[in-house]
Amino acid sequence: MTRTTMARLADGREILYFDDAGSPGRPAESLTDHRDLPARPEPGQLRFDALSREWVAVAAHRQHRTHLPPADQCPLCPTTPANRTEIPAPDYDVAVFENRFPSLGPDTYEIPAAPGWGTAAPAVGRCEVVAFTPQHTGSFAGLGWRRTRTVIDAWAHRTEALSALPGIRQVFPFENRGAEIGVTLHHPHGQIYAYPYVTPRAAVLAAAAGEYFNTTGGTETLTSSLLRAERNDGSRMVLEGEHFSAYVPFAARWPLEVHLVPHRQVPDLAALSGPERDELAKLYPELLKRFDALYPTPTPYIAAWYQAPLEPGMRRAGQLHLQLTSPRRAADKLKYLAGSEAAMGAFINDTTPESVAARLRSVGPSGG
Repeated sequence: MTRTTMARLADGREILYFDDAGSPGRPAESLTDHRDLPARPEPGQLRFDALSREWVAVAAHRQHRTHLPPADQCPLCPTTPANRTEIPAPDYDVAVFENRFPSLGPDTYEIPAAPGWGTAAPAVGRCEVVAFTPQHTGSFAGLGWRRTRTVIDAWAHRTEALSALPGIRQVFPFENRGAEIGVTLHHPHGQIYAYPYVTPRAAVLAAAAGEYFNTTGGTETLTSSLLRAERNDGSRMVLEGEHFSAYVPFAARWPLEVHLVPHRQVPDLAALSGPERDELAKLYPELLKRFDALYPTPTPYIAAWYQAPLEPGMRRAGQLHLQLTSPRRAADKLKYLAGSEAAMGAFINDTTPESVAARLRSVGPSGG
């Protein structure tokens, strides 16, 4: 059973420690943050783009955030006398804390319901950092089953807690891995954003899901139907388990793209059962290892957990799933979002989904 301990950082931010099953934990006095930190920055601003009807966060204070520090100055390593970090404990299993340089938050409340040109509001919401391990090097794929299971419990805990905050409309756990993706810290970690609005991509998916759900009379979600179709076809399947399956989608946008989907309709990570979390802790790292086995060097990726937005209609038709993508189209080539993709949102894929799925099936999770 994962144990959770909450504490406060020197500037008032919340930090939570999630202990592996069987871990002895740590003394309460070791959780005190002895740093002399400045006050938290003023929140950024949300501005409404009337042309696209999308919210844009303006967070100029993030220009000064920590950027690729040397290992002995890493803010995610356990605290030592020489390096007092964001995690005061001298050791930990998994730690989650409010970002010191957030795009959103720390306040949470409703934003204007009928915005137009010139509408602005404080950038409310929440941005959290998830440190997967006290080890400065490594990757999520190498955490081991027990630690992966702890991270899943942490994601589920934070999803439930953040979803209950006033004004929150969507909770998004994700991991950026690799300098090519734009990470600013090498230490294995992810993030969780709690938005005060439904993001543009999630809104598009939710609209399609809602239309399908209404057409079928609520008997099946769109995500479930796509998984069923892919499993029946088989040519793009990568992994199949008792509770989860992974496939390269028929119309994949990215050179490497895999969707990992639960067989049961659940809206978010918090709704997963114990056996489902157990299997996810096995299949998800295996999928990441297959990504890394494709080339001689680690594959950069974005691991995006799509959870049903908190709007009632979207909640009913939505279904949790992971979209794991990478811009890597060859050992020495990356796909850049140029005119068609960046300006028009019209993707052109340089690989075929069937060939990518075949390659992922052929490589063992350990790289052979």
